[in-house]
This record gives sequence, C-alpha cells and structure tokens, in this order.
Amino acid sequence: MKVRIKFSKYGPMKFIGHLDVMRYFQKAIRRAGIDIAYSEGFSPHQIMSFAAPLSVGYTSEGEYFDIELRTPMEEEELQKRLQGVMVEGIDILKVQNLPESEGNAMASVQAASYLAGFRSLSFLPDDWEDRLLAFYKSPTIPVSKKTKRGEKEIDLKESIYRFEIREIPEKCALLEAAAGHKGIYMLLNASSGGNIKPSFVMETFLAAIGVTLPEYGLVIHRVETYKASETGEIEDWKALI
Repeated sequence: MKVRIKFSKYGPMKFIGHLDVMRYFQKAIRRAGIDIAYSEGFSPHQIMSFAAPLSVGYTSEGEYFDIELRTPMEEEELQKRLQGVMVEGIDILKVQNLPESEGNAMASVQAASYLAGFRSLSFLPDDWEDRLLAFYKSPTIPVSKKTKRGEKEIDLKESIYRFEIREIPEKCALLEAAAGHKGIYMLLNASSGGNIKPSFVMETFLAAIGVTLPEYGLVIHRVETYKASETGEIEDWKALI
C-alpha cells in the first residue's frame, strides 16, 4: 500500500538538512511500529520518496513524502502513531492512502508556493514594494543560473507563476522573524528540470535595484507544494494531497 504524508517543519528543525530529515523519519517510523516495506538486495532500506527537498533555514507547512506499507493501516491511525513520536518542530498534518497508479512524490512536483520576508526593512528604499512589483511586470528577467554543468542563461520570468505582496498570516512560522508583517508571495517552478529557489528570485530583484542583502536578512516559508493538473492550467494545480 502506498501512502503519502504531509508535514510541517518549523522552529529549530529548520536548520536540519534534507538527508538528516530522511534519517529522522526512518527512525520515527520504526519507533511508531509502522510495518513499512523494504527494498530487496544486499542493503535493504525503507521504501520512502520525498518531494522537493527544503533548503536549510526555510520553514514550511507543505512538505511531503511517500512510503510503502506491508500491512495496510487506517489513515487516522497512521497519522496518530507518527505524530506521537515527533519532536517539536515537525508535525504530521495529513496522511492519505494512494492508488497504485499515483506517481511518487518527487516525480509529481510541478510548483511550490512561498512567503518571503525581511528581518529588517532599514536597508531597503522606501518605494521597495513598487519596485518589486515593477520587477515582476518586466516582460523578461534574464539571469545566469548555476547548474551542475556550469552557468546557464534563462528567463526567470518563465519560472515565476505568481508574485505579489501579502500580509503574513498570524499562524505562519515566518511572522516572528519578518519585519513589517508583510511578505512576498511567490508561486515558482519546482519541477526536477526547472527548480527555482525563492532566495534566488529575491537576490535577483535586490541586485536589479542596486541593494545588497544583509547576511541572514531574508526569511522564507514554504506554503504548499503542487502537482500539475491534467489541463496544465495553473488554476487547476492541486496540493500533492
């Protein structure tokens, strides 16, 4: 049985990298007494697939991973068992059994939405909001992106699907660190072939207006992770569960 699990990551756990998060869940699943399936071969491992890895330092309420169970389990019972062994900083938000035809979490990701905020507004010009929106309205945003094969020239505008200034929700983990209680909402390409980080978008904007971002000056929260719809239209994209 294939199962998809949605979780949040906040507080000190935002400093734990992706590989350590994987190891953490492997141990948590054993502690919870969940009969997970293992791969075959000389070095068996739990069958587990994570969606788009979260950058160190980001908080999130839209993280996902898939597991395969040897013994079927009710969704509510699985969520209760997992939540019972979680540490502060990770919460199990939802569990859903998947049809066998469903692709794995990583292959399903098309886009992700984020809220970005500044720890201080003192280094920004007074009209930064207007300049930010003008930046997005540019017909093209040519940039050089680093890849495994070197530098690649791309049009960043093609990977930004939505971009606007929003109030940060009261319950959002970003609120404590962001000044002014305003955030920049971004819906970005998160597919394996065109993944764009929100920090890269913000750094490109600040460079365009001649401003240097202070060290640790940006805080970022992932809101949700999406899979593409059959129509391909952004309005029809849905969360992974």
